Amino acid sequence: MNSQDHTTLVAAIQAAGLVSTLEGPGPFTVFAPTNEAFAKLPTGTVDTLVKPENKDTLTKILTYHVVSGRLSTNDIKKMIKAGKDTAHLSAVSGGTITATMQGGKIVLTDEKGGTAMITIANVYQSNGVIQVIDSVLMPS
Repeated sequence: MNSQDHTTLVAAIQAAGLVSTLEGPGPFTVFAPTNEAFAKLPTGTVDTLVKPENKDTLTKILTYHVVSGRLSTNDIKKMIKAGKDTAHLSAVSGGTITATMQGGKIVLTDEKGGTAMITIANVYQSNGVIQVIDSVLMPS
């Protein structure tokens, strides 16, 4: 909530009414797109999503960035290794995020084929961990 690099994400979480959920006991792993990640979306996308009539779509996108449990990057790497170079993470939204390794970095692939890289790892919180990513993940 206090990160200057995540003001767009915080505004979206507030618009979707998810603050109390994410402040809950968890544990959660949140793949948190930066303001720059949201800026990569087509012009007007964020403004459209935060409108009250689009709350369901916004909620689906945001909960697609949340996985139950406290997954460190080491945990994710172990899952990738155990899955023969691929791990499938179940998002709270019900969707699946695919994790792979690329040049020593964890790459997340969404259900539409878009990718995001973890750029800041393991920002531990009382109820989980934040993994900062460089793109917004989109559910199908």
